[in-house]
Amino acid sequence: MELVPTRFLFDFEFPLRYRPQAPRITGDLADWTEEELLPPLCRLDGTEPFAPVYACWNEAGLYVATEVRGKTQPLNCVPTRYWKSDHLRLCLDMRDTRTIKRASRYCRQFYIMPTGGGPQGDRPIAEAVQFRRARAHAPDADSRQIQLGAQLGHDGYRMEAQFPADTLPGFDPEEHSRIGLYYILEDRDHGQQYLTVGDDLKWYVDPSTWATAVLHR
Repeated sequence: MELVPTRFLFDFEFPLRYRPQAPRITGDLADWTEEELLPPLCRLDGTEPFAPVYACWNEAGLYVATEVRGKTQPLNCVPTRYWKSDHLRLCLDMRDTRTIKRASRYCRQFYIMPTGGGPQGDRPIAEAVQFRRARAHAPDADSRQIQLGAQLGHDGYRMEAQFPADTLPGFDPEEHSRIGLYYILEDRDHGQQYLTVGDDLKWYVDPSTWATAVLHR
């Protein structure tokens, strides 16, 4: 194993596609295209992604989607232990302050799971969670505003979410078009797939380890 991952040596920046007509949040993913795929930066460290991860934006907020296939174990989605569950974590910094080492009030973290929500635990769920050792925490977000869609298959799942502007602290594409962005996808069959660095470099504490996404029209 390399002591310093290749991805740690770079500051990444990429455009995030603008979608004037939002994707339909049903879990189908039919209206997502390669133009919304987040870059497979893991290839710089000699690994292939096990799942596509999509993202886009418009004035109403941010949208993400993913599809995981090739599972042999049942889904494990427990909201009270989301960090040990099959899930997608999304970290955002609405000011892209690359010099800070602790989350600010403009940073937000969400987890998304294809099941585990609803009275029977069979619905998708997303929640905003606080960062560890943050300099300041973002205002509380009403997770009920997040639109979710998921479809389960015999060997995996699809899921997508819309995060309304009200859940994103300081969301202002006109004045602040560069945002910090990070994701990690965790799966009991496939392991971890992450955008820039892994747990050993404390992405969950340090926003300077994330990439920069430009809200591009």
